Amino acid sequence: MFENLTDRLGKVVQNIKGQGRLTEDNISDALREVRKALLEADVALPVIKDFIEQVKQRAIGEDVLQSLTPGQVFVKIVHEELIHVMGDVCETLDLATKPPAVILMAGLQGAGKTTSAAKLAKYLKEREKKQVMVASCDVYRPAAIEQLKILANEVEVDFFESDASQDPVKIAKNAVKQAKKTFADVLIIDTAGRLHIDDDMMGEIKKLHSVTKPVETLFVVDSMTGQDAANTAKAFHEALPLTGVVLTKADGDARGGAALSIRNITGKPIKFVGVGEQISALEPFYPDRVASRILGMGDVLSLVEEVERKVDQQQAEKLAKKLSKGKGFDLVDFKEQLLQISNLGGVNSLMDKLPGMAQVPQKVKDQVDDKEMNKLVAIINSMTIKERKFPGIIKGSRKKRIANGSGTQVQDVNRLLKQFNQMQKVMKKMGKGGGMKKMMRGMQGRFPQGMPF
Repeated sequence: MFENLTDRLGKVVQNIKGQGRLTEDNISDALREVRKALLEADVALPVIKDFIEQVKQRAIGEDVLQSLTPGQVFVKIVHEELIHVMGDVCETLDLATKPPAVILMAGLQGAGKTTSAAKLAKYLKEREKKQVMVASCDVYRPAAIEQLKILANEVEVDFFESDASQDPVKIAKNAVKQAKKTFADVLIIDTAGRLHIDDDMMGEIKKLHSVTKPVETLFVVDSMTGQDAANTAKAFHEALPLTGVVLTKADGDARGGAALSIRNITGKPIKFVGVGEQISALEPFYPDRVASRILGMGDVLSLVEEVERKVDQQQAEKLAKKLSKGKGFDLVDFKEQLLQISNLGGVNSLMDKLPGMAQVPQKVKDQVDDKEMNKLVAIINSMTIKERKFPGIIKGSRKKRIANGSGTQVQDVNRLLKQFNQMQKVMKKMGKGGGMKKMMRGMQGRFPQGMPF
């Protein structure tokens, strides 16, 4: 997420930290590079102008110029101003109303409204413990209603039945009535999008807003459209009383222009960010954590929260007990670790949250491929139970059979076994005592090229 901006700002940060003392000249040089980085990230010009001016005013103050660590103070200022641009604090949904609390999803076609509605339903059900119903008022896009129905079944929330022959406003009215009857806490209404803003679309969504009286009207926008996302959000805000923004496809956005522009242009906070195709890939938007990631400082808090939510704690404890009793780490355990990483969004998602990744060369990052994990799991799945438990028996003919069964080559099987042997040694050290510190020491320099860890 925002790789290009992180790379550019990372270089500025490293350069300024290396200065023995800061002067107005080298601060101006640094800000010139920051301005270039923000322009390349497609941040709106008014936002860039205000940001640079605020940083400059604070940076040329005595606190920086007379500090013993001026470079670090300068970085702190940039960090704080990035947070301010994106909204200072995480603003959550305001659902404090008589149930059902209605959430209206608005936005252009292709922005990801329907998927975001399902992701939000899952988030509210699992993390806020709400009883959720979803309804589709999109009678124009083929299969839009069916798509939401399928997603609702997947996330196990109630779906209000409707069809394309019905009037969108009537669908919305009836959905509210049904949500009341079933004692739903939250009703999420998916609306129709268009390829561009037009009077008909705005007229319809105004009616939907009027009859449903939503507590939250969320504008869903594709982050990869850059500052255009902020301009479109502004147009919607002029027609509707928006309460917040859902920024989609942020995992594919290497620039970051939308995230840095929307709050300033619309005055409305980004409340959620979509960070992947998985139905669970929706996160609350924390300006401070995103600012840290942009500056290459990582986002350890989000990583810890994600691990606590998604890692199977019972499975982890089971493995820890197994290792402590001196029992070997086998390919069954290895596969489980691969699946746990996949459940956390893959290696690239984890790397995005780790501090210092901005300093890792791109060619090294490119060697880490989430597709490699799928290949490793396929190879293990092609083995017999005995082979998984006792990898030492996997020789010539067995390797050929496993490769054929997994659609890979014998050298891929050899590579997996080599990686497994190295991981086995690490786990053996961990089992003997010393815990995480010993494991991390064992890991240093051991991971082969392309290994997803």
